[in-house]
Amino acid sequence: MAQWTSAVGPAQLARLLSSQQDRPAGPGSRRPPAYRALADGIRLLVLEGRVPVAARLPAERELAVALSVSRTTVAAAYEALRTEGFLESRRGAGSWTAVPAGNPLPARGLEPLPPEALGSMIDLGCAALPAPEPWLTRAVQGALEELPPYAHTHGDYPAGLPALRSMIAERYTARGIPTMPEQIMVTTGAMGAIDAICHLFAGRGERIAVESPSYANILQLMREAGARLVPVAMAEGLAGWDVDRWRQVLRDAAPRIAYVVADFHNPTGALADDDQRRQLVDAARSAGTVLVADETMSELWLDPEVEMPRPVCAFDPAGSTVITVGSASKAFWAGMRIGWVRAAPDVIRSLVAARAYADLGTPVLEQLAVNWLFSTGGWEQAVELRRVQARENREALVAAVRRELPGWEFEVPRGGLTLWVRTGGLSGSRLAEAGERVGVRVPSGPRFGVDGAFEGYVRLPFTVGGAVAEEAAVRLAAAAKLVESGGTGGGEAPRTFVA
Repeated sequence: MAQWTSAVGPAQLARLLSSQQDRPAGPGSRRPPAYRALADGIRLLVLEGRVPVAARLPAERELAVALSVSRTTVAAAYEALRTEGFLESRRGAGSWTAVPAGNPLPARGLEPLPPEALGSMIDLGCAALPAPEPWLTRAVQGALEELPPYAHTHGDYPAGLPALRSMIAERYTARGIPTMPEQIMVTTGAMGAIDAICHLFAGRGERIAVESPSYANILQLMREAGARLVPVAMAEGLAGWDVDRWRQVLRDAAPRIAYVVADFHNPTGALADDDQRRQLVDAARSAGTVLVADETMSELWLDPEVEMPRPVCAFDPAGSTVITVGSASKAFWAGMRIGWVRAAPDVIRSLVAARAYADLGTPVLEQLAVNWLFSTGGWEQAVELRRVQARENREALVAAVRRELPGWEFEVPRGGLTLWVRTGGLSGSRLAEAGERVGVRVPSGPRFGVDGAFEGYVRLPFTVGGAVAEEAAVRLAAAAKLVESGGTGGGEAPRTFVA
């Protein structure tokens, strides 16, 4: 019986490998042999989760043809990977990827670093800040006071607590978007909302148009659902969407869904303006595409003079094209797993009906906590505290990276939680690997792209400030030096850092 559960074709593997571009070797440095470079490239793809564990690799002859190298080179690379525990083979069954005993399975998204590892590792992988106290404690205390009546029920509210649905609807109405509670479903975070939408509208094999780059965890969620992702390149810098490209993709590919982050886009930080929003909604309506607008960053403007555009759903008064997703996770706290969907009532009814076969509902206590925040004004005060934290962190991180890595390029966004950085020709995948060795965890650009794009980028979130931000930049500079020198050894042990 074969030990592999999926397969990677020679052309696909060649494309992934070709994205791993390193800076040319400097004076005195030596390039590794061709087989070693190939083995390292495959190992990186496995460690990043871009090639799954237990994926069958192409036969030696097939991969040699795809890469225009000798079969001997491929055979030597495969043997090196077998020796290191990253490949297993059996006669008649082929060769498939593995991880050495004792190594954690690679994550295909951006999972949080376990809190117990934070003493020695600076985590720039997760774009989330600590809770804005005392508002978390006050919200939970307020929720406990409201809990007794709900404790006498079964506790399952597939559409969400009526009080919270009404409160969210009122908040949209206050923004100039008339909304009824019947247009709201409360979910377990934004991820739960988008998962439900994908299952309702995009079956296995359906096309979903996505920004390129886009949020890594959502891309992986869609891949796991069997979607065919259609990338649409963002405009340069912080200019937002290239609407002409969107119009062409929606017309030619006819995707069932398009997923966009219009407000301080993750990872670039771009803010789409009113005209871009209007044009994209019109293009989606003409193509018959459902436009899913992720608003999780919409309240995180950091510069006081920012004038926020109207919500994407404001340009869809009939409610036939746009589905809006919101969340408390970015604006308040990632541990508060409360999200919501705003859509036409018939869409909400379909989502609620399908939920019986998923998670049944969202925890009552957390819903009551968010409702307390919304109804008391605590939300606005907590979010303002969050903006102050993110603004200070942004300034500290930008200054530190510019000082330690002057060759890296980026534009400073006016809101959100992330900095999208071009790494001066270095491989983002190799920087991420080297960063783990020197004590800084950073996600590489390809996690935010489709099929190997953005190898020359990393994403840096505004989650650390002060001396921690300075130390993070120092460690990133050390990782960059390792990559530039071609170092593959153990590297310097990470220092314990106490903020």
